Amino acid sequence: MTHNGISIFRKPEISQDTCISKLLCSAIQLQIGCHTFLPAEHVDSCTDQMTVFLLFFPIPFACFRLFGIVLIFVDISLVILSLMIAHKYHSLDVMIGNISLAIAFFFLFDVLLRVSIEGFEKYFESKLNILDAIIVGVTLLIDFVYAVSDFSGISLIPRAVIIFRILRVIILIRIFRLASEKERLEKLTRRIVSENKRRYTKDGFDLDLTYVTARVIAMSFPSSGKQSWYRNPIKEVARFLDTKHEGHYKVYNLCSEQGYDPKIFHYRVERIFIDDHNVPTLEEMVQFTHSVMEWMLQDENNVIAIHCKGGKGRTGTMICIWLIENSLFESAKESLQYFGKRRTDESTSSKFQGVETPSQNRYVEYYATLKWKYNLQLPKAKPLEIKSIKLYAIHGVGKGNGSDLRVKIIMEKQVVFHCVCATQENCQVRDSQVSFKSLS
Repeated sequence: MTHNGISIFRKPEISQDTCISKLLCSAIQLQIGCHTFLPAEHVDSCTDQMTVFLLFFPIPFACFRLFGIVLIFVDISLVILSLMIAHKYHSLDVMIGNISLAIAFFFLFDVLLRVSIEGFEKYFESKLNILDAIIVGVTLLIDFVYAVSDFSGISLIPRAVIIFRILRVIILIRIFRLASEKERLEKLTRRIVSENKRRYTKDGFDLDLTYVTARVIAMSFPSSGKQSWYRNPIKEVARFLDTKHEGHYKVYNLCSEQGYDPKIFHYRVERIFIDDHNVPTLEEMVQFTHSVMEWMLQDENNVIAIHCKGGKGRTGTMICIWLIENSLFESAKESLQYFGKRRTDESTSSKFQGVETPSQNRYVEYYATLKWKYNLQLPKAKPLEIKSIKLYAIHGVGKGNGSDLRVKIIMEKQVVFHCVCATQENCQVRDSQVSFKSLS
């Protein structure tokens, strides 16, 4: 059965008798010494060292550019000094050559950094960028030869080095332009943080935002303040939605950790409190799909924009269950693969940008079973009791004997169990094995 192009009911044959119980989500934290460790599925593998640098130090990244401007003036001063001494003082001339070589390496690094951020083809679309690269490459080559060889025949080409050093003044124009373009620097930072997630880069927009379907949008957190340096600026997101889907969009914020004034999206914001790297309850999933269905049926032009922090884990989980609810896919596997394919920009990298946290994948499977087997009727709750937890092979972890290990089990944001191995409170440490007791 369909309504306005939306499949509402379709129940396939299910051969496997799958059983679902409504489980309470829990998180286990292991603390060793002064370090806290989460289970593997709680680790965000998408953040590399450069991302972390820009994530926490956006201002030093801009200062890197400003430092390049200072070096331009230094190099111009060296050119003038080199012209004044005219090779009369060998030691000073050598020092100038070495400093100039170091500056050339700095600008080589600057060019390589921008190429890695923007991509080879996109960077060299600009003629000014091509000019930068040529000047940097040629001056580096000449400075290198000048510094490491006894170029006594320099008088045969008396102004060659000087000419190419002076050409760096052209770079000064380019760098002043880059330094003055705060927006450009922010865009570069956002591209590093979003990695190879598919971005919307049309009609003057550059946002970490993907059309998963024509009516479903995945995006990262609409941010303000310093966070807008590396995430989607909330005003740009609002401008995009008001331009493309005026009066026909609804935003779903899945972050428990932060929100924003819903006024900017005309109060069409619904918030679901899900912790980072965690899952919603089955009840929240059903409420979400009902809310989306109600919104979509109001008008065939209505769309939804869903986000968490990075627009991947929690966002992907909820989008995938909607794709199943909308009967676009029958299985969780197909839905998850489709979302990952849509969210990943394979033209820049093959790194998968879909739902990777095991518990999130599992809960998409739970929803598929809940829909096709139980017709979205929540089964009777079946509490599970943890009898024991054992950790093996803790050699090399912390002190290596478990004495500095602490464990917390958190359910529904409440600490329901904790142990301190140093005092053997609620646990025993023996032969490099840790056993926990009294979990009931």
